Amino acid sequence: MKSDCVSDAWITFPASLFQIGFTYPFPFLTQSFFTLIGLCYVQAMPMVWRVLYTLENIIEQVGIDIGLFELSQLYNLVSHGSHRFLFKHKPGQAHPILKTTKNETNWKNQFFFVRKDSILNGNHLPKKWITQGRIWDHWTRTILGLIFSIKDN
Repeated sequence: MKSDCVSDAWITFPASLFQIGFTYPFPFLTQSFFTLIGLCYVQAMPMVWRVLYTLENIIEQVGIDIGLFELSQLYNLVSHGSHRFLFKHKPGQAHPILKTTKNETNWKNQFFFVRKDSILNGNHLPKKWITQGRIWDHWTRTILGLIFSIKDN
């Protein structure tokens, strides 16, 4: 099976997110992001995971309340081809979190499958890839527009 396989029984996880230190279930900000946007985990490029991991650590260690609104003020969510997504800092602003944009080779080929019924809330995790750019019905775009400025390259 490929990482973009859609299955009712299996969820695909990229290996890189666990290599940087994430554990499942994901912390609140990270899970809220994926729940709201509807991305499959393997659609997020490693940079997205590094940013979320850094923010989760700031929340935990410093106690600063960072939510989806604050995240949306720092980054746009941008398609990077092949229906993969990354965060792009807002135009005219410096990169908010340094050293999160490094390139990783072969990350697309490092993934694994887990049975959805074997993990907490597994049957509620996103299973379909967003494959039509950012074309959604008006209601969804309105809700997302309140949280994120979403742009395609």
